[in-house]
Amino acid sequence: MTQQQTYDDGESWMGPKLTFHGAAGCVTGFCARLDTGSASLLIDCGMFQGSKTLKALNYDPLPFEAADIDAVLLTHAHIDHSGLLPKLMKAGYEGPIYATAGTRDLCAVMLPDAGGIQESEVRHLNRRNQRRGRPPVEPIYTARDAVRTLELFERVKLSEPTPIVPGVSATYWEAGHILGSASIELRVETPEGPVTLLFSGDLGPGGRDYSPDPEGPQGVDHLIVESTYGDRRRPMIEPVTRRRILAEEMTAAHAAGGPLLIPAFAVERSQELLADILTIMADGQAPEADIFLDSPLAIEATEVFRHRGWNRATGVNPFEGLYARDRLKFLRAPGESDALERLSGWHIILAGSGMCDAGRVRKHLKRLLWRKQATVLLAGYQAVGTLGRFLQDGAARVRIQGDDVRVQARIRSLDVYSGHADADGLVDWVKARQPVRGGTFLAHGEPEALQGLQERLVAAGLDAASLNIPALDQAFELRGTAISRDANVAPRLPAQAVASLDWHNERAALLLELDTLLEGARSDAARTAILKRARTAMEEIEARHHPARRLRRSGSR
Repeated sequence: MTQQQTYDDGESWMGPKLTFHGAAGCVTGFCARLDTGSASLLIDCGMFQGSKTLKALNYDPLPFEAADIDAVLLTHAHIDHSGLLPKLMKAGYEGPIYATAGTRDLCAVMLPDAGGIQESEVRHLNRRNQRRGRPPVEPIYTARDAVRTLELFERVKLSEPTPIVPGVSATYWEAGHILGSASIELRVETPEGPVTLLFSGDLGPGGRDYSPDPEGPQGVDHLIVESTYGDRRRPMIEPVTRRRILAEEMTAAHAAGGPLLIPAFAVERSQELLADILTIMADGQAPEADIFLDSPLAIEATEVFRHRGWNRATGVNPFEGLYARDRLKFLRAPGESDALERLSGWHIILAGSGMCDAGRVRKHLKRLLWRKQATVLLAGYQAVGTLGRFLQDGAARVRIQGDDVRVQARIRSLDVYSGHADADGLVDWVKARQPVRGGTFLAHGEPEALQGLQERLVAAGLDAASLNIPALDQAFELRGTAISRDANVAPRLPAQAVASLDWHNERAALLLELDTLLEGARSDAARTAILKRARTAMEEIEARHHPARRLRRSGSR
């Protein structure tokens, strides 16, 4: 644990401790806790996404007492950074949530939507649990909880120091990731002098027409930087080239003879895609089509972008004209979404979620994946364990809401809309923050990305000893520029379980493989033999691991 220090005035002080409660070894659920000795702050409070094992953390008790937190500082509105704020409020948090105006406005639509999705999915799950004789479960929070949480938000302005608690001030810097996104610089007054920390949040790639370039101060004591694409380089793509690439995908999807389904993140990605699709059609670069935005959240977020999407770097709001074309249809009610099943031929559907793990996109995937004429275009990052990642990796069959679905549609990926800086962009941003007098912490990345960024930073001249890759729930004491690890913190999940497939994924894969094997067998006799061998293997495993149960079953025959 952090060591108490006694000073000349007789007071004891427990000096700043930084703990990573999320997005440590993975890309979702970012949450860092900074204990200053007199106050406890959270930087983000995000929801975990990916494997069921990882998502189960969302339902577990928070790894700290919510009532002990004095303030929350929010980098941006994405659910993997903001999604557990209502859970925090329900658990007893009553303090302020500091955010930019854009972040607050987006959270006003995103958090109630997330609560509504949880209520809907829990109703569906409880119906299944009732049939299976399992106890009911409760949603993490409801839409009403989310609305109550919005009352805690307090607005901050970029580049202006804001007092947070006595002895701590924060300055928000443009991050260039999505509307309202920011990096957060914290200045903590301590008996040994001020300690400064800079949390990158999610960083944009720069050079985009939709967002300003990321910024930040130089010369902080400690730097916490995201690593999503720390092992990957992407070529700089001009807006004209980006739209040409998308137009080629649209033209190929039209030629295939079916619809184009784009699982799209409701905030930023949907608005950027819509703006480009409408421009492409107006310029005659791809066949005209009706465009269905099948996401109530994306529809509400589009209103925020129309009002707040002004890019101060270009002096233009590229989202003002989204409603000008009658080709764009907004589907708000579930019945409107269901009506798309009657459509055939060429049309475009944008539906959430971007990783295919929730929302209305799953029902569209269930009805379209088996059709050779359909095209599914993945236009964003797909985390390990998500349905989108399985499709991206070439899965021949997938399970959606308990049903096995054969994948025959064209699966395409588009990496020209990323809101994240690539490896070169991350290195450049870190270099521009130098000198960092203490440690640099690499978070918000899967293991390969973290390792890749670490190697690139060393090659760029940073001291390898100053680079830290935190594990989940790992704590670090910050003594000025010195760092010591807290060895007494037990993580909620082992490192190997954070960013890898879990037994739920393996079970689903095994069942799909068994079905494929049975379908490919030459006769019913061959299928019976396969099942007999599988049952024998299961009985052998049960005899080794559960001999008592095996004896009881044998005696009951």
